[in-house]
Amino acid sequence: MTAMDLKLIKMLTDHYWIKKDEVVNKIVFKGRTFYNKFEKVNSTLSQSVINQHTKGEITIAHSLINKLGKVENIVIDYNGRDPERFYHKTQLLLREEGFINFTAFKTKTEGHLHVYIHKGHTTLQEAIQLGKMISMKLAAKQPKQWRMFPNDEMPEEYNILTLPYEVYSKERGASWSKHM
Repeated sequence: MTAMDLKLIKMLTDHYWIKKDEVVNKIVFKGRTFYNKFEKVNSTLSQSVINQHTKGEITIAHSLINKLGKVENIVIDYNGRDPERFYHKTQLLLREEGFINFTAFKTKTEGHLHVYIHKGHTTLQEAIQLGKMISMKLAAKQPKQWRMFPNDEMPEEYNILTLPYEVYSKERGASWSKHM
């Protein structure tokens, strides 16, 4: 994983989250209790921290929602067993819906993917609605084995994703897209 690959994500780098061995805090949200093992670090996410994560020394996550309530990426967190099939169907759907910039990354767990849909400065509510629409259309074509981020079913402290380990595939615009 190179620094250039991570720049595709447009991550928030003013802070990051580090995974601890014990529960850091307990959050009650919409009648549910969440036990958070990630602690927020209010310093810049540097290349040395990213390198430690890549080597497996620590586990780092990044926020999807900035201080102004804007989102750069809508992410599909796929946790199924057939990433090739899932990515193929997902890329066809995203192209059909007019999303021309997206990148799939491998995670630590074999067969799991994070598909970052690069939407640009989008309000949180719009990102949540787009995520629900994409998820609904994907669910019509295959069994649901993913979660959308950001979402309104979890507190903001849970709308984070661990840094990816390797690029699976990337799509950067195409002349045949109907929304160019």
